[in-house]
Amino acid sequence: MPRASTGCRLPARLDGDALDKAVGAWLAQHADPGEPVALDGKTLRGSRTAGQRAVHLVPGDHPQPMTDAEPAAVAGRSSEITSFKPLLSGLDLNGRTVTFDALHTQHDHARFLVETKNAHYVALIKDNRPKPAAFLRTLPWSDIPLGTRSRERGHGRDEIRRLKAATVPHRPAFPHAVQALQIVRRRRDLRTGKVTLERLYSLTNHTAQDADPTRSAQIIRGHWAIEAHHHVRYRTFAEDASHVHTGTVPRTMASFRNTAIALARLAGWDNMAAPTDYYRSHPDHALDLIMTGS
Repeated sequence: MPRASTGCRLPARLDGDALDKAVGAWLAQHADPGEPVALDGKTLRGSRTAGQRAVHLVPGDHPQPMTDAEPAAVAGRSSEITSFKPLLSGLDLNGRTVTFDALHTQHDHARFLVETKNAHYVALIKDNRPKPAAFLRTLPWSDIPLGTRSRERGHGRDEIRRLKAATVPHRPAFPHAVQALQIVRRRRDLRTGKVTLERLYSLTNHTAQDADPTRSAQIIRGHWAIEAHHHVRYRTFAEDASHVHTGTVPRTMASFRNTAIALARLAGWDNMAAPTDYYRSHPDHALDLIMTGS
């Protein structure tokens, strides 16, 4: 067995790009090529030191069960924007849908996906894009019929989600957008009874024939799944409590965490706390995860 010191030195010397490419290619064999790709960055807070800012990763996440594009380390949230095209350039996105948060809602990104990659997009619109945001808020949503409604109870809350979709009457100030979406989330805290209401808006180049309200809701729900993925890394794997910062260790360990989550999902685990406890008690069974993925 290797010494503990070897286990510390090796991750610090690994080439993060090469590791991510190898693991991503292996996991991509099991991915559904029709599922959307979601982009959302995460800062590894524990990697911050007195003379070095925290490592910021931009994963392109495949909601179930694995990752299309493994994390790319960038200098910070501002550099996350410039990592968009390099991260996606090597993927076959023909006919696929890419979802991203407000930070990536950039004209160049939309044009790149549609004109270069022949892909679709669902872009979250917030006030960092004032013209599209104002356009979406002024649409007559009260006159637009409800497209779909869903309800979910769990994680200490009761949540109702409603989605309306409308073909835009004229082109908003965003490339290739043809359909507007309004998502209303009503959450009730089961412990306190507090109710919160949130309205979100999106633009997409999907036509109503490409993606009806039910399909649009599934796509958006898939994007929110990446937030749950971050939550598993933060809570179950205590990622932000890790203070390793030597060499490429922060990025390497993030890749290993993503790989562990993907393998556990391949093996049929849904709640990531359960396999974490199980394989901690039965480390000799961990190889079964890789064999399942084979």
